[in-house]
Amino acid sequence: MKLILLGAPGAGKGTQADIIKKKLNIPTISTGNILRAAVKNGTPTGLKAKEYMDAGKLVPDEVIIGI
Repeated sequence: MKLILLGAPGAGKGTQADIIKKKLNIPTISTGNILRAAVKNGTPTGLKAKEYMDAGKLVPDEVIIGI
């Protein structure tokens, strides 16, 4: 089963993903968590994403795909 949860920041995607994960016993992937880890670790993709995040912009797909 593959599900994609879409929504604005703070809409509750992570909360809903946790509920589904526990109910169906399936793994989850969070691009937000992956991006934050990449920024923290100073990876090239993380540094590129940080530029957008610091400016309050959405990180473009081209950068996300680099993960």
